Amino acid sequence: MHADRDGDLDLTSYRAEDVVLVVEVVSPESRSRDRERKPQLYGKAGIPHFWRVENADGRPVVYVYELDPATNCYALSGIHHDQLRLTVPFDIDIDLRDIDSL
Repeated sequence: MHADRDGDLDLTSYRAEDVVLVVEVVSPESRSRDRERKPQLYGKAGIPHFWRVENADGRPVVYVYELDPATNCYALSGIHHDQLRLTVPFDIDIDLRDIDSL
């Protein structure tokens, strides 16, 4: 969410235009929704960045997508297994091997 559009403690939802990044953590019950339907909805809403986090043999894998504004569909820009190091939409560097100790 844009820092200049922060809500109060009673806020229970955000306007799509205020959201910069959506992160979905996939569970067995939500796998098809998280992989197929939710990215369609977020893209149609114009949310610029989408990450999907999945469990691969007990370790996180982060799939990073950016919105193509011409199609409002996400394009895969990276799959991160051990290290999540990005500069877009912001600088981040997380050792995914040590995620449980954070």
